[in-house]
Amino acid sequence: MTHAFVLSDDSILCRQMPDGWWPLQVQLSPESNDLSEQAYQVGHVTLHESLAPHHWLSDDNNSAGNHAEGTVDANMDHSFTAQATSAMTYDYAVAHNVTLPIIVESSGNTFVPYRKLMTHLPVALSDQISQAIQLLSWQTDTQFCSRCASPTVHADQGERAMVCPACRLRQYPRVQPCVITAITRPNPVTDEMQILLAHHHRHGQQNLPPMYGLIAGFVEVGESLEHAVVREVAEEVNISVSDIRYVSSQPWPFPSNLMLGFRASYASGDIILQEDELAHADFFDLSNLPRIPPKGSIARDLIDQVAKEQNVDL
Repeated sequence: MTHAFVLSDDSILCRQMPDGWWPLQVQLSPESNDLSEQAYQVGHVTLHESLAPHHWLSDDNNSAGNHAEGTVDANMDHSFTAQATSAMTYDYAVAHNVTLPIIVESSGNTFVPYRKLMTHLPVALSDQISQAIQLLSWQTDTQFCSRCASPTVHADQGERAMVCPACRLRQYPRVQPCVITAITRPNPVTDEMQILLAHHHRHGQQNLPPMYGLIAGFVEVGESLEHAVVREVAEEVNISVSDIRYVSSQPWPFPSNLMLGFRASYASGDIILQEDELAHADFFDLSNLPRIPPKGSIARDLIDQVAKEQNVDL
C-alpha cells in the first residue's frame, strides 16, 4: 500500500471540500521505514476493498441514494467502490516519521468524527472507515493473549490475527451481531401507517428535541437473528411481532458491531417500557414523526424505506 488514512480513535483526518469534509490519505514514502511493505503492525493495518451497493441492490433500490441530499450524488453513492488501502493511528504516523499535512481546521485539515462523516460519504467509503476503526481498536485490545497473558505478535503473511508465541492461541477480529427492527402497524383510528420509535437513555438529555430510534440489541449465544428480534422487542417494549424479514446490514464501529436491519409487523400487546433502557416509546404516524436518526445510519434507512412505501417525504 502506498497511501493510508490517519485516525485518532473514531475520528479520521479529513480535508475541507466544497461539499463537506472528505477523508484524506497520506502518501507513504520509502523513507517511512518501508511502511508500504508492512501490512500489519500495532497501529497500522491494511484495509480490504469496500464494494459499492450496486453489487447487491436491485435496479429499483439502485436508482436513489440513501444519504443526505446535496452532499453525495445518488449514483456516486451506489457506484463508488473504495479501493484497498491502509490505515494508521496518528501516534503511529508520528512515531514512524510519516509526512503529515498541517492539522488544524483553519488549514482545511482536521480530524472529523466518523459519526459526522456518515451523513454524506458514499456507502463503500463509510464502510471502509468503519473497517479501519474496528481493526485499529482490535489491535489495541489484543496485545496480550487472553489465555496465558503473554504479549502477542501479528500473524505472518499479513493475516488478520494476533498470535501468542507461548501457547499459539490466535485471536481474530470479532464482530458482534446486533438486530435493529422497524415495527409498523396501521393507526387504529385513522389507518395511517405508524412506526414504533423509542427514546433511549443513551441519547441523553439535550437542548434539541429528544432523538427517537428503533428497537435494537445484541444477538445472544444460541439464538437465531429472528429469535433475537422477537426477544429484544418483547424485553424493551413488551409487544409481539410477526412477519419478520431481513432488509440490510451496516458495519457499526462502536465498538465492533454489525447491525442487521429487519422489518416486522405489530401483532399484539401494550407497550411497557424496559425502564433501564428506554425513556419513552410509542407508535408514531409517518406524517408526524419526532426527531429521528440522521441519514447514513441503518436506523434512518429503515425508517426511510417505510416512509417511501407510504409515499411520505421525510
